[in-house]
Amino acid sequence: MKKRVIAIYPGTFDPLTNGHIDLVNRAKDLFDHVVVAIAKSDRKNPLFSLDERVALAQASLAGIDKVSVEGFSGLLAEFAVQKQATVLLRGVRTVADFEYESQLAEINRSLNVGLESVLLTPRGELAHISSTIVRDVAAHGGDASKFVHPSVAQALNLKFQAKL
Repeated sequence: MKKRVIAIYPGTFDPLTNGHIDLVNRAKDLFDHVVVAIAKSDRKNPLFSLDERVALAQASLAGIDKVSVEGFSGLLAEFAVQKQATVLLRGVRTVADFEYESQLAEINRSLNVGLESVLLTPRGELAHISSTIVRDVAAHGGDASKFVHPSVAQALNLKFQAKL
């Protein structure tokens, strides 16, 4: 019997973007199941709380089969053991991303020997999108709706209206 291959796509996803959604859609065709693992990540001081980021990701990914969304804190390598995942999925847009992800892959492999990292690049038209840029656009009153799911665009608008 073939072993199920579970992949974890970790990140802070503050917020989840169309680039992230593209990677999830492609990954679900490569693996038996994809867990979008949203890190608590207090040190990054996220705009959205963990619960908000989980809810926004669930709304953005609703209807995509073989995908689940969970929040987590602690070591990613330990979360992977809990989920019986053998693959970490990471997106890379630039050479700098690749260098950083290579370091993370080695650390995670040393913490969990059976954990392999798979790096995917976004489609060209999505390569310029990052959560940071989306937050900056929204913070300055710009229209971020072309970069994110409608539920995320609405949440960004509400969040920044409240800060005015």
